[in-house]
Amino acid sequence: KIIIMSKYDLRSKTHSLSGVTYEQSLLASSTSLTSPPLLERIGGINGFHTLATLFYKRVFADKANPWFLGIFATSTSSEAIDNQYRFLVQTFGGPELYKEKKGKYTRLVGRHANYKIGVPAAERWMYHMERAIDEHEALREDEEARGYLKMYFRFTAFYIVAASEYMRDDQLSGGTQLDGGRVW
Repeated sequence: KIIIMSKYDLRSKTHSLSGVTYEQSLLASSTSLTSPPLLERIGGINGFHTLATLFYKRVFADKANPWFLGIFATSTSSEAIDNQYRFLVQTFGGPELYKEKKGKYTRLVGRHANYKIGVPAAERWMYHMERAIDEHEALREDEEARGYLKMYFRFTAFYIVAASEYMRDDQLSGGTQLDGGRVW
């Protein structure tokens, strides 16, 4: 049986899981609502490389939670940093670096569909991302930018949780099979 969910239903479900509305999540990537834009506030494209590095340094050091670290087992730290860096630069108004490497569409949910990512994984992901944001030198004195980024990432992490329930096998990207044995 195929279950169809509208984008509005998906946004509503994501809001109920994350506590962040879709509109709030857009504040971070809006170049007209944030002045100067977050790409500039974080230190340009190199600032997003720093954020991805801080984040994955924490993730790959999370030996106390092997269930979480297992989600990243198919990537090296440098690959994970590069992919996230490219995605963030493109998302926040920089050059289309992610498109150059991965193709036209980001397919965020599809690229994570090989793992049944649940609420505990989204919370653990946020734990590391919030600390990476707080550690970022360019953001330390910019509470507004940190807040926008945290809302964006929280909505996005829980969007993956909500949307993954409705993935079909033909929507997978970066793999051909779901990992049915583990729920992260």
